[in-house]
Amino acid sequence: MIVDERTYTIHIGKIPAYLKLYQEEGLEIQKRTLGNLIGYFVTEVGQLSTVVHLWAYDSVEDRAKRRAELAANPAWQAYLAKMQPLVTAMENRILTPTAFSPLR
Repeated sequence: MIVDERTYTIHIGKIPAYLKLYQEEGLEIQKRTLGNLIGYFVTEVGQLSTVVHLWAYDSVEDRAKRRAELAANPAWQAYLAKMQPLVTAMENRILTPTAFSPLR
């Protein structure tokens, strides 16, 4: 298993608009295609105006297949056109659990 950690920096004051749009239009598309949402978070301390979401995949290959399917979805592309103006930066990391991690 791997975990895809995605961090988005949102324009100041736009977190509520981003979350509303995601919940209404993006969430179900991603859940149907990507599958295992571990969590979706906003920051309270540190780098503010930040959204972090975690997705679990069987492997890097599984992630690549599912992300390609998502990118080809016209509904996802329409959502991205609305979402991208709210985002100032994106960061992505692939996390691999240790042998003693409770999440494996």
